[in-house]
Amino acid sequence: MAINHLAPDQTEQFADNIVGFARALRAASMPVGPGAVIDAMSALQVIDIGNRADVFTTLEAIFVKRHEHALIFRQAFNLFFRASEEWKHMLDSVPLPEQAKKKPQAGSRRVQEAMSQPRMTETPQHQEQDLRLSVSDKEILQKKDFAQMSAAEITEALRAVERMRLPQAELLTRRHRPDPRGLRLDLRRTLRASLRTGGDIIDIHRLGRIEKPAPIVALLDISGSMSEYTRLFLHFLHAIGDARKRVSVFLFGTRLTNVTRALRQRDPDEALASCSASVEDWAGGTRISASLHNFNKLWARRVLSQGAIVLLISDGLEREADSRLAFEMDRLHRSCRRLIWLNPLLRFGGFEAKAQGIKMMLPHVDEFRPVHNLSSIQELITTLSRPLPPHHRSLIRSAA
Repeated sequence: MAINHLAPDQTEQFADNIVGFARALRAASMPVGPGAVIDAMSALQVIDIGNRADVFTTLEAIFVKRHEHALIFRQAFNLFFRASEEWKHMLDSVPLPEQAKKKPQAGSRRVQEAMSQPRMTETPQHQEQDLRLSVSDKEILQKKDFAQMSAAEITEALRAVERMRLPQAELLTRRHRPDPRGLRLDLRRTLRASLRTGGDIIDIHRLGRIEKPAPIVALLDISGSMSEYTRLFLHFLHAIGDARKRVSVFLFGTRLTNVTRALRQRDPDEALASCSASVEDWAGGTRISASLHNFNKLWARRVLSQGAIVLLISDGLEREADSRLAFEMDRLHRSCRRLIWLNPLLRFGGFEAKAQGIKMMLPHVDEFRPVHNLSSIQELITTLSRPLPPHHRSLIRSAA
């Protein structure tokens, strides 16, 4: 049953549903423009729209441009067709493919929010009132502790974190490139240019240092007391890692897990789901000393060799606090350019370093900061954007 075989009122309703479906995909962060909508309308004119599988395949071929958008499209297709009664009468003869009937593992939150957004027919007065309320809520949300947020507030916090961007804190390298304001003479290019003037040096070419963003290495505690903060901070690392690729992420509880590759997926929901699947000890115990030992032994030379900034996210409540913890913290501090410890316990005004693990770790960090709300993460961005201090090349003591 093609579109041209439908009644005029059915054809108009069909077109409205295509436009509404495209609007829902855009709300779910899929790049669907007017051209894709026109192509979809043209393609659906030559297929049997009574065949649900054919409609699914046709729209997927037109709207899905990246692999990470395929799951979002399947979920939106299923929800939209189920919710629309007009489409239900048109497209109910053939079930969806098996892959579209599976329970989604990532991206479902985004799709459900897109489907539940207010319609465009709302009055301007209602929209203005919602805007005033959202501004007030955002001011409160900035100061609210992640552990005290409701599900809706967590969703808004995730949106704010995903929009955060980290300015490039440039790091001078040993390599040079042509720079008219450089301090080093480019003798080869200067002599080559003098050949054009019979050996007379007229133009002096210079070299300047190449600047690259300083690499960031994050060590995140995933114990039971830190799981809520870690999930929010993983969204922040995904947001900044999308713009700067020199971000390495490790999770530790009772063991150390490298999730750098899993976090590099474009879709944030798929990236977080992949991180959770690769970790076996989420919300378990804490063995900071053993985890830092494994990092210093197996990964430090790989990811800290270019003056990296290390972010240690943990509450410092170590089960086995002894001299080994202080030794591994000192070794980590000597290996990096700057070691910043982010501790959610600093949200308490009367916080004192009474725990044995905190006492052993604190002398070996450059900065000790809170990480419990959106304001603390924004302050961290300001700190990471400051000029980097000179790198200290102290010798690292060999492991006992």
